[in-house]
Amino acid sequence: MSTSRAIHLAALAAAVLVLGAGTADAASRFTIRGAGFGHGVGMSQYGAYGYALHGWTYDKILAHYYTGTALGQAGSKTVRVLLKGSVSRAAVSHAASVDGRRLKPSSVYYVRHGSGSDVVALVTAGGRRLKQTTGVLKVRGSGGQIALGGAGAYRGSLEFRASGALGVRGVNALGLESYVRGVISRESPASWPAAALQAQAVAARTYALATSKGGDGFDQYADTRSQVYGGISAETTATDAATTATKGQVVTYAGSPVATYFFSTSGGRTEDIENTALGNEPLPWLKSVDDPYDDASPKHRWGPYKWTFSATDAKLGSLVKGSFRGIDVISRGSSPRIVAADLVGSGGRTRVSGATIRARLGLYDSWAYFTSIRTGVAPKAEPDATPTPATGGAMPEARVAAAATHRLEGEVRPAVKDADIFVDRRDGGEWTEVGTAATDSRGRYAFLADRPGRYRVRYLVDVGPTVRVR
Repeated sequence: MSTSRAIHLAALAAAVLVLGAGTADAASRFTIRGAGFGHGVGMSQYGAYGYALHGWTYDKILAHYYTGTALGQAGSKTVRVLLKGSVSRAAVSHAASVDGRRLKPSSVYYVRHGSGSDVVALVTAGGRRLKQTTGVLKVRGSGGQIALGGAGAYRGSLEFRASGALGVRGVNALGLESYVRGVISRESPASWPAAALQAQAVAARTYALATSKGGDGFDQYADTRSQVYGGISAETTATDAATTATKGQVVTYAGSPVATYFFSTSGGRTEDIENTALGNEPLPWLKSVDDPYDDASPKHRWGPYKWTFSATDAKLGSLVKGSFRGIDVISRGSSPRIVAADLVGSGGRTRVSGATIRARLGLYDSWAYFTSIRTGVAPKAEPDATPTPATGGAMPEARVAAAATHRLEGEVRPAVKDADIFVDRRDGGEWTEVGTAATDSRGRYAFLADRPGRYRVRYLVDVGPTVRVR
């Protein structure tokens, strides 16, 4: 062991008592680096884009992301999509009929809560009631289209039910192929290669066929709780062509359509479903696979994001016991996505999932790495009274501790015993490395500074906060 390293380790031992009580001028930095965007399960959309650019066809793309699957043919299905949750009234135009009664497509009508708990009514702009029914009020469009005020124009029909004490809920009921036309461009850019759009069409069609929210008169949301649906405004020439080219085709496993989860960016590898918030049990078609071509995504790699401990503490809230100190990852999945981690506080640890960390910190993905660096300046130590011998301007290493009257000390995570901490000082407008320190098993370090100034420490690939030694 070098003499300088021995001195720093001795300083660390002396600093332990001070660390527990905190130090003056302490500062913290929590750094996050990550990859990917989304839940990580199934088809990476940017990955599909990359495969299409490399000449893969849509069927080959789907077979890659959904392990052991084949393409089958869908039966007929009416998809019901929630457009409006609970509103006091909903405006309808381009309507041809309501429960068999003819309407004027050029007029605007309103749907509102009726006189009973499950009653809805259609009224004119002047308030005249045209139709009232218990249960479902069905309004059909003219020429296969209908418009819902504040939401857009849609194919198929609109279905309304009472919602709450005074509200109504609006649902778009339409055929499967029409639904797919309204999804593709909301999930993948219409400018992408045909094979990527075709893969998206089949995945969207299969998802609608294999999943259902269940109850309340609809089976799909119009947003990311299911898949994003935009109705007629989402239809484009390129995405309509993708729908036509794959008409009726769905992804099947053992002969049945399966849930075809998809997401934006894998970061280079997808994840097993059981390691995510989407499910607890393995599913053979939703296994982790390599994804080498999604690097065109702006979220392929992201960060570093640098926050103070207090800012991170505020995001994590009551999950942290005491004051935030860092995050220790306990386990990762088949990709580096976090399965479980400990939130480390001054009062103890809290075990959470990767999905919880992603949600609380607002991260793009749970594929994340964390570095915590805490640095403080301890009170001045009394200098060694032993005289320093004349050395012609050079001081022996063993006398560095005697000359030092200031101490930097702190803690880093992930904690690794005997890891190197590099210490920089700001000199002449530039940072200059002035020494190193070693960590103990808890990630604590100390460094004896020989003069005042602005200091910082570096750990792994990250830089800690700047502190001033006075």
